[in-house]
Amino acid sequence: MADSHNNRRNFILGTAATLAAPLLGAMPGQAQSLPVLTLEGVRRAGKLRIGCEATYPPFTFRDRGEIVGYDVELATAMCRSLGVTPEFIDTQWSGVIPALYAGRFDIIMSSMSYTRARLERVAFSNPYAEAGQSLLMRTRDADRIKGIEDMSGRVLGVKLGSPGETLHPRLNARIQAAKNGAGFREVKTYDEHPAAYLALMQGTVDGVLNTLPTLAYVIKSQPGRFAVVRGIGADNWAGIACRKEDTEIVAWMNERIRAFQGDGSLKALQEKWFGLEFNLPSTIPELPA
Repeated sequence: MADSHNNRRNFILGTAATLAAPLLGAMPGQAQSLPVLTLEGVRRAGKLRIGCEATYPPFTFRDRGEIVGYDVELATAMCRSLGVTPEFIDTQWSGVIPALYAGRFDIIMSSMSYTRARLERVAFSNPYAEAGQSLLMRTRDADRIKGIEDMSGRVLGVKLGSPGETLHPRLNARIQAAKNGAGFREVKTYDEHPAAYLALMQGTVDGVLNTLPTLAYVIKSQPGRFAVVRGIGADNWAGIACRKEDTEIVAWMNERIRAFQGDGSLKALQEKWFGLEFNLPSTIPELPA
């Protein structure tokens, strides 16, 4: 499932970016041998080549051999304004930014969240998906757990090595401050998120941390079983990435995102694939230090 995969892909890409810093630092010089991508160039090509990781439902994944998902439908709608079609290229996530600068594709669209390291290496569109942590709970507990403070005296489930595992001590301190020292009763750690979801169903834990899109997909896939509390910890979002020099493409992506927000089609796609509407800022937010 995508649940644990989401955290692995963020860790892998962040680690690869760090290890490959000397290579990435040389990219601007290397990239000058490639022409700046323009809208006219995309029109002449008849397609927009999009790098993705096709194992990340519901953003980009394979169904009967075809890459489908939220990103695919959004990209198809965006490309209509240019009279072209999107071509999704399945790519190893750890090498997706070097592959972009090598000219293997034109943009990256696969729920790439904003980080300081990525913002230094690529140009991002405005947000088109949420990427912050949320809390999954049983539907029957929705009236009792309306915020993280309501997890006081309850058991939390996290995945080993995930952002949730890193975040939970700060959440515990926040709960203790609000509830006179009564934080989580216990924090249980699991090798994979599906195991934590099973524990939630069985009553072993009372809540599980993961990103909102992933949890929304879990809820949609198992209707009536789960609910979610949004906005646990620092908010984050995902954008569409391209090379720094391709400024006309960034402007076009932002114009299309704004247009789809204005006519309701972005909301419709989110409700189709996730069962909810994302809260999206109008520009790339400032990242916390």
